[in-house]
Amino acid sequence: MTTRGTRMIQDNRTARQIFEEVMGNPTRTKFGFGRKLAIVNVDFQNAYTRIDEFKTAYETDPRQIEHVNTISRLAREKGMPVIWTHVAYMADASDAGVWGTRTDTPDSLQNIKVGSRRHAFDDRCVIDAARDAIYTKHMPSAFFETPLQSLLVWHQVDTVVVTGGSTSGCVRATAVDSLSRGYRTIVPMETCADKHESYHFANLTDLQLKYADVEPVQAVVDWLEAHDA
Repeated sequence: MTTRGTRMIQDNRTARQIFEEVMGNPTRTKFGFGRKLAIVNVDFQNAYTRIDEFKTAYETDPRQIEHVNTISRLAREKGMPVIWTHVAYMADASDAGVWGTRTDTPDSLQNIKVGSRRHAFDDRCVIDAARDAIYTKHMPSAFFETPLQSLLVWHQVDTVVVTGGSTSGCVRATAVDSLSRGYRTIVPMETCADKHESYHFANLTDLQLKYADVEPVQAVVDWLEAHDA
């Protein structure tokens, strides 16, 4: 039988190696930047960023938050929206739904409570509370049951830059939803984090091949700096 498709490849390459090969040998046209972007910063809350406090936190690039602050500041200067999300739940966790049923420890997702230290944004994040949109979400995607879509329509955004964590979870979910809603989607690689490099690089590879442009953060900086306000 002639085979034109692909049987699943099995080899000894790491997820990082595969990612580097994909990025070094691009085979697909980029979505590219459009006319106006939004920065969507996903879940920069203590529960996921403060590795000195919480076992649920993780770090990939030590400069992650610095990079996010830079592109967020540049976006504001150009009159483009900046959005920050974080997750938290009611006292009885009923708004976590079935997602909150797999474990029940003090570190469990559904036990991040509104107003708690775990819910609070990392104080290293530079958030302009008067200008930035801040949403508490309950599910992986920043789009799910938040006003994000309406905000992007109001601002006539055509490009969504997704940062945050985890790469394999809420960043991926947000990026897929962004593409599904017709937005050019950019994921700056240094601005995302995960608990293990296999999860991180496997999902960056998949995003690059299917749903987003995975770019160096400098590409976002350069575009913003060159764009007229």
